[in-house]
Amino acid sequence: MRESYTILLAEDDPDDQELLVHAFTEVSPTFNLHIVNDGKEVIEFLSTTSDSKLPCLIVLDYNMPELNGAEVLQKLTGDKRYENIPKIVLSTSSNPKYIQDCLCKGAHAYKVKPDNFTQLVVIAKEMLDLCGKAA
Repeated sequence: MRESYTILLAEDDPDDQELLVHAFTEVSPTFNLHIVNDGKEVIEFLSTTSDSKLPCLIVLDYNMPELNGAEVLQKLTGDKRYENIPKIVLSTSSNPKYIQDCLCKGAHAYKVKPDNFTQLVVIAKEMLDLCGKAA
């Protein structure tokens, strides 16, 4: 059983990081947000985190350096340690090929980044609701 209420956010754009922090905080100030800048850092963080401290949610940008969102999902697929953690891809791309690829590789959902903060807060709430169910 995980003790933490931590969300792992993999996002390489500082502006998007800041917007997501504000959106999550508006919904619930009681979580910890661990931010990494690329897919390789996702794998490093997860592999060095104890089972009880694993995040309750993983949010991945699709277009990241080192490993993209789909490649991270591929590396996590089949590892029992991560199978109960919801994984959401949040991207500017609405390319159906990317969406299908991520969903086939284990993403719980693929969300396109909205162009307004109000809609981002709605998405943050949906993601935090998933986190609550996983914790």
